[in-house]
Amino acid sequence: MPIDIDTFERETEFESKRTHAERVLSFLLSNDEQAFKRREIADSTGIDPNAVSAVLSRLKERNLVRHKPPYWAAGDPQRIRSATDLSRSLESLDERLGSEDMDAWRDAGADARHPSQREADES
Repeated sequence: MPIDIDTFERETEFESKRTHAERVLSFLLSNDEQAFKRREIADSTGIDPNAVSAVLSRLKERNLVRHKPPYWAAGDPQRIRSATDLSRSLESLDERLGSEDMDAWRDAGADARHPSQREADES
């Protein structure tokens, strides 16, 4: 996805903005003919091994990586592509429209009745 020239000029490094999950997935996808131990992934990505453990667990829950202890490998490339496309779309919307304050959403709807409940009351 392109960025505006002001961002390009202002930023000194773009790789650092990638999340740990993106970095782990990128590493595993670029080495998709191999499986790695957690420590090997940490060493190759420069991410703390404990953080890599947490990331791998979350990615496994989403079926984005495969795991046969003690090894980890990339999951289905199409599923990973879909997940990263969705993530980028949400980031783009946040940049254009501002991020959502989930607490504000919860507070705004806490006392409001669901439309289906209002229709039942009117009947």
